[in-house]
Amino acid sequence: MSTFDIIVLGSGPGGYVTAIRASQLGFKTAIIEKENLGGVCLNWGCIPTKALLKSAQVFEYLQHAGDYGLKAEGVDKDFDAVIKRSRGVADGMSKGVQFLMKKNKIEVINGFGTLKPGKKVSVKSEDGKETEYIAEHIVIATGARSRELPSLPQDGKKIIGYREAMTLAEQPKKMIVVGSGAIGIEFAYFYNSMGTEVTVVEYLPNIVPVEDEDVSKQLERSFKKAGVKIMTSAEVTSVDTSGNGVKATVKTAKGEEVLEADIVLSAVGIKTNIENIGLDDVGIATDRDKILVNDYYQTNIPGYYAIGDVTPGQALAHVASAEGILCVEKIAGIHVEPLDYGNIPGCTYCSPEIASVGLTEKQAKEKGFDIKVGKFPFSASGKAKASGASDGFVKVIFDAKYGEWLGCHMIGAGVTDMIAEAVVARKLETTGHEVLKAVHPHPTMSEAVMEAVADAYDEVIHL
Repeated sequence: MSTFDIIVLGSGPGGYVTAIRASQLGFKTAIIEKENLGGVCLNWGCIPTKALLKSAQVFEYLQHAGDYGLKAEGVDKDFDAVIKRSRGVADGMSKGVQFLMKKNKIEVINGFGTLKPGKKVSVKSEDGKETEYIAEHIVIATGARSRELPSLPQDGKKIIGYREAMTLAEQPKKMIVVGSGAIGIEFAYFYNSMGTEVTVVEYLPNIVPVEDEDVSKQLERSFKKAGVKIMTSAEVTSVDTSGNGVKATVKTAKGEEVLEADIVLSAVGIKTNIENIGLDDVGIATDRDKILVNDYYQTNIPGYYAIGDVTPGQALAHVASAEGILCVEKIAGIHVEPLDYGNIPGCTYCSPEIASVGLTEKQAKEKGFDIKVGKFPFSASGKAKASGASDGFVKVIFDAKYGEWLGCHMIGAGVTDMIAEAVVARKLETTGHEVLKAVHPHPTMSEAVMEAVADAYDEVIHL
C-alpha cells in the first residue's frame, strides 16, 4: 500500500493548488482525479467559457468596426471554429497542470477515489482495478456539477447544462436560459452575440440577483439593448421536448406563457459531488449538500479535510484555491488566519463585465450602517469614451462614521481586472480618504474608482 503525507481527492482549482502548496511545504503528496487534471474550471468552466466570450467580443468589435473609423466587410462567424478554439485553450491549460504536477513531484493517480476509515482512499481505475492508498491527511476537493430541477430534467440534447453548452455541434437559432447567475448570464451573452435569439428566465425580481440592484438594472438595460429578452419573477414549470424543438411553460405574475426554442440551458446553480465517495463509511458530517468543516477545513473526523464547492463557502475557483492553501499551511503548523468570506470578489464575464466585493447598498442599510454612497458612470470617463465602452459605472459604499470601505460594485469594460483594488484596500482597512488621495493614472478605466470615492465624499471633479 502506497503511503503519503497528503492525498488530495479532486484536481480542480482547489485540489491541484492544494497539492502544489503541500509539496512546496515538504509533504509527500498525491492527487486523485477521475477525468482530466484541472477539474471543471479548467476543462468545462472558467477557462473555456472565457475563450468563448472572447470570440463573441471580437465578433462584436468587427461588426462595429465603423464606430472606430474602420472598415471590416463580409464579417461572419464560424461557430465550429469558435468551439474548437475554446477546447484548445482548455486542453492547453490541462497540460499546464500536468507539467506543474511533475515539476512539484506530485503523484497523479487516475481513477475514482472512495474514502475509507483509517485515513485510506480506494481508487478504482478504468479497467476496474482497485488500489488502496493511505495518508496522514486526506483533503476532499471533489467540486460540483450543474444542478437539475424536477421541472427541467437534463437530457443533454434539448435541455442541457453548462457542459453541453460549450460543445454544441450546431448553433441554436433560439435558446432559453433558465437562471441568471454568472453561468446563465455568460452563456446568454455568448449565444446572443453569436446571433442566437436568447430569452433569460429568472425566478427572482432581478437578474444577477446576488449583485447590487443598480448593477442588476444596468445589466438588464444593456442586455435588452443587445436584443436579449429578459423575464424576471418568472418560473419554468414544465418543458415539452416531444416536437422538433422545446416548448417551455413559464409562470409569471401575468399568467402562463409558452416559449418555443431549439434548446433550454439550465443554469440554476450547482450540486456538490459528494455522493459515493465514502463520506458515510468514514462518518464525515454533512448538511444540506455540503461537508461541514471548521475555519481550517477540518471535518469532524481527524485527518479528513474538505475545501472548495463541497463546503459551505462561496462556490468560486479562487475561493477553493485560497481554502486549499490555508488548509495545508495549517497542517504544516504555519500561523494562518481564517479566510475572510466578506472580502471575496465575484466576477461575471459577460459584456459589460460585472465585478463586486463586500456589501451591497441594501445589505449595508440592513446591517444598520450610516453610509456614504458614491457612483461614477463610465460615460464620464475619457478612457471609456475613447475605447467605445461607456456603458456602466463604479459604485462605492463607505461607513460614514469610520470611513470603512463596505462595498464596491462595478459594471463595465474590464472591471473584473479592476476589482482587485477594492479587495486589497479592504484587506488593508483603507479608508475612503486614503483611496481618494492615492493618485490614479489618467486616462484609465481605474480612475472611475477614485472618482466614485470622490463622489461619496462630495469631492468629485468630473461630474
